[in-house]
Amino acid sequence: MTAQFLMGLIGFGGGVVAASGEAALVIGLGIIPRYAGISRTPGRILWYEDCAMLGILLGNLTVLWQGEIPLGNIGLAVFGIFAGIFLGSWIIALGEVVDVFAILARRLKLHHSFPWVIAAIAAGKFLGSLLYFGKGWY
Repeated sequence: MTAQFLMGLIGFGGGVVAASGEAALVIGLGIIPRYAGISRTPGRILWYEDCAMLGILLGNLTVLWQGEIPLGNIGLAVFGIFAGIFLGSWIIALGEVVDVFAILARRLKLHHSFPWVIAAIAAGKFLGSLLYFGKGWY
Protein backbone atom coordinates (compact mmCIF):
# COMPACT_ATOMS: atom_id res chain seq x y z
CA MET A 1 0.00 0.00 0.00
CA THR A 2 2.84 2.39 0.82
CA ALA A 3 4.55 1.62 -2.49
CA GLN A 4 1.37 2.42 -4.43
CA PHE A 5 0.92 5.69 -2.58
CA LEU A 6 4.55 6.62 -3.23
CA MET A 7 4.27 5.76 -6.93
CA GLY A 8 1.06 7.81 -7.19
CA LEU A 9 2.73 10.74 -5.47
CA ILE A 10 5.75 10.53 -7.79
CA GLY A 11 3.50 10.30 -10.86
CA PHE A 12 1.39 13.23 -9.73
CA GLY A 13 4.51 15.29 -8.99
CA GLY A 14 5.93 14.50 -12.43
CA GLY A 15 2.66 15.53 -14.06
CA VAL A 16 2.60 18.79 -12.15
CA VAL A 17 6.18 19.52 -13.20
CA ALA A 18 5.42 18.78 -16.87
CA ALA A 19 2.19 20.79 -16.81
CA SER A 20 3.90 23.71 -15.08
CA GLY A 21 6.64 23.65 -17.71
CA GLU A 22 4.01 23.83 -20.44
CA ALA A 23 2.27 26.69 -18.67
CA ALA A 24 5.58 28.51 -18.27
CA LEU A 25 6.21 28.10 -22.00
CA VAL A 26 2.78 29.43 -22.92
CA ILE A 27 3.02 32.35 -20.50
CA GLY A 28 6.68 33.02 -21.35
CA LEU A 29 5.95 33.22 -25.08
CA GLY A 30 3.44 35.97 -24.38
CA ILE A 31 0.37 34.16 -25.63
CA ILE A 32 -1.80 35.22 -22.69
CA PRO A 33 -0.96 38.94 -23.05
CA ARG A 34 -1.65 38.57 -26.77
CA TYR A 35 -5.08 37.10 -25.98
CA ALA A 36 -5.73 39.96 -23.57
CA GLY A 37 -4.77 42.45 -26.27
CA ILE A 38 -7.01 40.85 -28.88
CA SER A 39 -9.96 40.70 -26.50
CA ARG A 40 -9.28 44.26 -25.22
CA THR A 41 -9.07 43.07 -21.59
CA PRO A 42 -5.48 43.85 -20.57
CA GLY A 43 -6.45 44.33 -16.92
CA ARG A 44 -7.32 40.63 -16.61
CA ILE A 45 -3.96 39.09 -17.53
CA LEU A 46 -3.41 37.71 -14.02
CA TRP A 47 -6.90 36.20 -14.09
CA TYR A 48 -6.13 34.55 -17.45
CA GLU A 49 -2.90 33.13 -16.06
CA ASP A 50 -4.72 31.82 -12.99
CA CYS A 51 -7.33 30.17 -15.24
CA ALA A 52 -4.59 28.57 -17.33
CA MET A 53 -2.92 27.15 -14.22
CA LEU A 54 -6.29 25.93 -12.86
CA GLY A 55 -7.06 24.25 -16.19
CA ILE A 56 -3.67 22.55 -16.17
CA LEU A 57 -4.20 21.34 -12.61
CA LEU A 58 -7.71 20.05 -13.36
CA GLY A 59 -6.48 18.40 -16.55
CA ASN A 60 -3.74 16.68 -14.60
CA LEU A 61 -6.23 15.42 -12.03
CA THR A 62 -8.61 14.29 -14.78
CA VAL A 63 -5.91 12.20 -16.42
CA LEU A 64 -5.08 10.52 -13.12
CA TRP A 65 -8.70 9.91 -12.12
CA GLN A 66 -9.97 6.57 -13.40
CA GLY A 67 -13.70 7.20 -12.90
CA GLU A 68 -16.34 8.16 -15.41
CA ILE A 69 -18.24 11.42 -15.69
CA PRO A 70 -21.87 10.55 -16.57
CA LEU A 71 -22.63 13.29 -19.10
CA GLY A 72 -23.62 11.08 -22.03
CA ASN A 73 -23.10 11.77 -25.71
CA ILE A 74 -24.35 15.35 -25.52
CA GLY A 75 -21.92 16.18 -22.73
CA LEU A 76 -19.12 14.55 -24.71
CA ALA A 77 -20.02 16.59 -27.78
CA VAL A 78 -20.10 19.84 -25.80
CA PHE A 79 -16.78 19.01 -24.17
CA GLY A 80 -15.28 18.14 -27.55
CA ILE A 81 -16.40 21.42 -29.07
CA PHE A 82 -14.95 23.46 -26.21
CA ALA A 83 -11.74 21.42 -26.15
CA GLY A 84 -11.35 21.89 -29.90
CA ILE A 85 -11.93 25.63 -29.68
CA PHE A 86 -9.43 25.84 -26.82
CA LEU A 87 -6.74 23.84 -28.60
CA GLY A 88 -7.26 25.54 -31.95
CA SER A 89 -7.13 29.00 -30.46
CA TRP A 90 -3.91 28.21 -28.56
CA ILE A 91 -2.31 26.87 -31.74
CA ILE A 92 -3.32 29.95 -33.71
CA ALA A 93 -2.12 32.23 -30.89
CA LEU A 94 1.20 30.40 -30.72
CA GLY A 95 1.54 30.75 -34.48
CA GLU A 96 0.90 34.49 -34.21
CA VAL A 97 3.42 34.89 -31.43
CA VAL A 98 6.22 33.23 -33.34
CA ASP A 99 5.18 34.93 -36.60
CA VAL A 100 4.92 31.69 -38.55
CA PHE A 101 2.01 32.94 -40.62
CA ALA A 102 3.64 36.27 -41.41
CA ILE A 103 6.76 34.55 -42.69
CA LEU A 104 4.70 32.03 -44.66
CA ALA A 105 2.58 34.77 -46.25
CA ARG A 106 5.62 36.83 -47.18
CA ARG A 107 7.52 33.92 -48.73
CA LEU A 108 4.56 32.53 -50.65
CA LYS A 109 3.13 35.98 -51.52
CA LEU A 110 -0.25 35.19 -49.95
CA HIS A 111 -1.19 38.69 -48.85
CA HIS A 112 -4.64 38.77 -50.44
CA SER A 113 -5.57 35.11 -49.89
CA PHE A 114 -4.33 34.88 -46.31
CA PRO A 115 -7.83 34.50 -44.77
CA TRP A 116 -8.30 31.42 -46.97
CA VAL A 117 -5.12 29.92 -45.54
CA ILE A 118 -6.44 30.40 -41.99
CA ALA A 119 -9.81 28.90 -42.99
CA ALA A 120 -8.04 25.92 -44.61
CA ILE A 121 -6.04 25.29 -41.42
CA ALA A 122 -9.22 25.41 -39.32
CA ALA A 123 -11.08 23.12 -41.76
CA GLY A 124 -8.18 20.67 -41.76
CA LYS A 125 -8.15 20.52 -37.96
CA PHE A 126 -11.92 20.03 -37.92
CA LEU A 127 -11.93 17.28 -40.54
CA GLY A 128 -8.94 15.60 -38.92
CA SER A 129 -10.71 15.48 -35.56
CA LEU A 130 -13.85 14.11 -37.20
CA LEU A 131 -11.82 11.32 -38.80
CA TYR A 132 -9.90 10.66 -35.61
CA PHE A 133 -12.97 10.30 -33.43
CA GLY A 134 -15.36 9.04 -36.12
CA LYS A 135 -13.13 6.15 -37.15
CA GLY A 136 -12.22 5.32 -33.56
CA TRP A 137 -8.49 5.90 -34.03
CA TYR A 138 -8.02 6.89 -30.39
